[in-house]
This record gives sequence, C-alpha cells and structure tokens, in this order.
Amino acid sequence: MSLADPTSDTTPFLSDESEAEGLEEPRAGHSQRQEEDEPASGVSSTRALFTVGVLCFINLLNYMDRFTVAGVLPDIEQYFGIDDGNSGLLQTVFICSYMFLAPVFGYLGDRHNRKLIMSVGIAFWSVVTLASSFTPKNCFWLLLLTRGLVGVGEASYSTIAPTIIADLYVKGERTRMLSVFYFAIPVGSGLGYIVGSKVDDVAGDWHWALRCVCVCVCVCVCVHSPSFMLSTFGFTAVAFVTGSLALWAPAFLFRASVFTGERAPCVNGPCDTSDSFYFGIITVVSGILGVASGAEVSRRLRVWTPRADPLVCAIGLLLSAPFLYLAIVFAQVSTIATYVFIFLGETFLSMNWAIVADILLYVVVPTRRSTAEAFQIVISHLLGDAGSPYLLGKVSDSLRQKDSYLWQFRSLQLSLLTCSFVAVAGGAFFLATALFIERDRQRAMNYAPSGERPKLELQLCNRV
Repeated sequence: MSLADPTSDTTPFLSDESEAEGLEEPRAGHSQRQEEDEPASGVSSTRALFTVGVLCFINLLNYMDRFTVAGVLPDIEQYFGIDDGNSGLLQTVFICSYMFLAPVFGYLGDRHNRKLIMSVGIAFWSVVTLASSFTPKNCFWLLLLTRGLVGVGEASYSTIAPTIIADLYVKGERTRMLSVFYFAIPVGSGLGYIVGSKVDDVAGDWHWALRCVCVCVCVCVCVHSPSFMLSTFGFTAVAFVTGSLALWAPAFLFRASVFTGERAPCVNGPCDTSDSFYFGIITVVSGILGVASGAEVSRRLRVWTPRADPLVCAIGLLLSAPFLYLAIVFAQVSTIATYVFIFLGETFLSMNWAIVADILLYVVVPTRRSTAEAFQIVISHLLGDAGSPYLLGKVSDSLRQKDSYLWQFRSLQLSLLTCSFVAVAGGAFFLATALFIERDRQRAMNYAPSGERPKLELQLCNRV
C-alpha cells in the first residue's frame, strides 16, 4: 500500500482486511434491499457504523486532551511555579500549532493516503501526550514544547476524519453521522475538566490526568488489532527487563560482593570487572538456549493448540519472574546461586524473541508488516529499554538513605525487584493475546491484495 494509493484512500480508517484494500463492484443479482443497506462507499453498514463509532471516540479523546490541562491548571501552576501569563501560553502554543498545521494536513489528506496520515498522527499525539506527563519540575519549556507537538497530531486527525465519514454516507445520513461526530466537542470538553480533576484528586498528581487519555487511545487501538497490540505490550515488558538487567546487573553483582566483603570497594584503583565477564557468558548461553528452546517448544505445541505462540511467550515471562526475583534476593547470600537464577531467568526471558516476530508476521496483513514492525520497535523501546535503566536508577537514588556500601547495594536491589513484576505484567499481556490470536491470524490469511481480483477476471476474459 503506497502513500498515494487511491483505493485505500477511499476506504474507512478501521476497515476489515477484506474491505481495506479495495471496494468490490456490486454483483448482478443483489437484491434491492441489500443495495439499500449498503452505504455509498460499498462498505457494509455494520462496518461503516463501527468506523464512525471509533472516529467519534477518538474525537472525544481529542477534546478531552485539549481541556484536561485546564482542569488541573492550579496544580500545574504550583508545580512549575509559573504566573498567569505562562499558564496561558499552554493553550496558545497548542492552538497556534493546531491552526497552522491544519491546512498542511488538509492538503496532504487530499493527495495521499488518509488512513496512513491519520494513523501516524494519532500515534504521534499519544506518544507526545504521554511524554508531557513526565516533564520535570524545572523544565516548563518542555511542557510547552510537548503541548505544541500535540497540536501536530490533532491537526492530522481533525482535518481528515470528517472526510472519511463523508465518503461513507451521503445526503441526510451523512448529516446525521457528522452531527454525532461533532457531539464530541461539548461532551469531550466537559469530560476533560471532569476526568482531569477527578484523576488528579484520586492519584494526587496532575501528571496522571494526561496519562489517562493515552490509556484510552491505546484501548481504542486494541479494539481493531488486539493480537498485535497486546503482543507488542508483552514484548515491551521483555525489553524493559532486558534493558534494565543489561545495564545494572553487573554493577549490582559487584555491589553485592562489596557488601558481603568478598571484594574490596572500587575507590582509587581499577574496578574488578569479573562480574561483567561472567554475566556476558551467561547472557550468550542463555540467549541461544532460550531462543532455540522457545521456537522448538512453540513448534511442537502448535500440533495441540493454535494458541501455542502467545502461550509459550506468557509461560516464558511468568517463569522468568520468580527466578529473577530469587537472583536479586540471593545476591547477598550466595554468588553461585545468584548466577544460576540469572541464567534460568534470562533463558525463560529469551524464549520470546523469535516467537514475537512470528506473531507479528502472521496477524498483520502483508502490505502493513513493515509499518507494524516499525511501530512495534518504537513502542517496545520507548516504553521499554529506552527508559527502564534511567527509571530504575532514579528509583535507586530515591531509596538510598545513606551514602554507604550497604545502601548502595540495598537501594539498587529494591529497584531491580521491579523487573520481576514487569515480567508478570508482560506474561498477562501474552495470555490476553492468546484470546484473539486465532481470529486475527485467520483475518490476515484471508487478506487479498488490491488489484488481485481484477487481474483474475482479466485473465478469464482473455481465455474466453
């Protein structure tokens, strides 16, 4: 599907694979009633209504996001220590960005694939909104920047979504559907104040008001492709754990040996790096064993159940969690036991790598696999190993009560325990993937590329 593919440009944003790449010509023999039940686009009425429903829900979130900041503005002013002028800039920057970029996306939407433009815009909007919820206290300029970038995503959506609804319906039905779509303006605006203020009250932190909108967008995306999204979140947990261990495990083992008196602290001379050497060997061996065993176990289980792939991924993560927990706890008791538990934990963790790639390839239609790969890479690194080393380091710093060898070890130990719980969460995502894997695989298998059917008909005509 190219950027300027006119066929895919005229189909709804969240259409089925059978409908997403081309609209079939009406067949002779269809009853008049069947023709009346189909919208002007040729897409089934059920699919058209579902598409409008999703677009309306995203539009609702659009306006919720706009006014969530206003609902928690007093907390933002207190957090950053800003005056009224700077507070007003939050809305001004967003509106200016939205205003100047709307014509740009309108121009692109008339000439290129609207679904692709809108998909990228929604993903960008979600990521930037989530990023704005992690703005440090001394970086108000960063909040202004992210609010301006939110306007980029919303401009890409607001200019294109109404035109997709217009392609689905005509005359009075189009007016009714557009009315439903624009009901999101007052409703979403009000919900922005309500949800933002209530989430702030419950969580005690205004940052969670912005994160709440991102969760809703993720739920909306999962409605259309649950297997892909859930497996991506599961793989994100794998990236989170591996990224954390890759940086902190050797340092943690060294601090444990210093705490127990097995090694001298690193003060003036070169530090002992033997832990890094042994950890590297464990990583290589456990990685090879985990990837090979995961693929083989999954292959054998497919004979018994079509849900083998996500189940093996879930089992791998759920089994790695207790071994990683034991490795972290036993670090102060036995170095040998710690290495054994790390080996077992990393082996089970590595069972996911090849299987996750295979899941993506058979639940996503061929024309979108490269885009899906790119999306999975961005999400897994953004929410996984890109931030996990820094996050655990900050947690360790916050837990450290004294600058002693005891607390250098203990604070990092408590921080690394997070990896076990993240692994359990990842296992839960893969278990949820197993609920949808058969349906999504069947939909991808039944996919027919655009232009394939016309070519077949042309060949038959030539033979006649």
